[in-house]
Amino acid sequence: MTYTTALIMEWLSSILWPLARVSSLLMVMAVFGSRLAPARVRMGLALTITFLIAPLLPKMPPIELFSAGSFLVLGQQLLIGIALGLMTQFLMESFVMAGQVIAMQTSLGFATLVDPMNGQSAPVVGQFYLMLATLVFLALDGHLVMLRLVILSFETLPVSDAGLTLPAIRTLIGFLGVMYQASLVMALSAIVALLLINFAFGVMTRAAPQLNIFSIGFAVSMMSGLLILWLTIGGFLGHFDMMWERVQEVSCELINTQCFGGAHG
Repeated sequence: MTYTTALIMEWLSSILWPLARVSSLLMVMAVFGSRLAPARVRMGLALTITFLIAPLLPKMPPIELFSAGSFLVLGQQLLIGIALGLMTQFLMESFVMAGQVIAMQTSLGFATLVDPMNGQSAPVVGQFYLMLATLVFLALDGHLVMLRLVILSFETLPVSDAGLTLPAIRTLIGFLGVMYQASLVMALSAIVALLLINFAFGVMTRAAPQLNIFSIGFAVSMMSGLLILWLTIGGFLGHFDMMWERVQEVSCELINTQCFGGAHG
């Protein structure tokens, strides 16, 4: 059996373009994109997934692999995978930010851990929320949903130099603001509760200046923060489910498709 140049190039095209999308998704996606997952492991996983899904994908267009236009096509494939991966990162960071806000308001911000996502120190409350969000994300097969979406994107966004549209990029950037709002909503109950506690301390200090309220204020704020965490943790799953649905909707919008029942895990 002889292998012609055209046949070899066709085989390379069927592997290279899907590999670009899948690998960029895994490099950025929550859990897999953290520093806890070595780059070699992620790349090996991307190669394995690519070889498994390649027969299921539409026929790749005959694009010259080593031409100037191929670099533009490659950049578009990387951008699509990165955009889908960033959706999950925004989701996780919203919980980290909510935990940081609660920690700073409740004097729990002094306890810090190294964030496995970016390797920087972050309040332990934010890391607690991140661990919970990660477990729920994996329990809901979030990683499989994102892989399914990236496979679906080959039908709605065929391999070409077009890629993501400008409105889709605006949607991605705008979704970051939505996540910031979600983190604030999640931390709002703690903010209001601590505001009332601090207001009560202010009234007590004003009414009885001889009392050294500041000596016990730190301990009371910390204990109140732990109590608030215990009271509000019950709504964590509902909040995550709501935001996860939103992530899937925007992800489907990015790849020009409608969300369907199977996409929700």
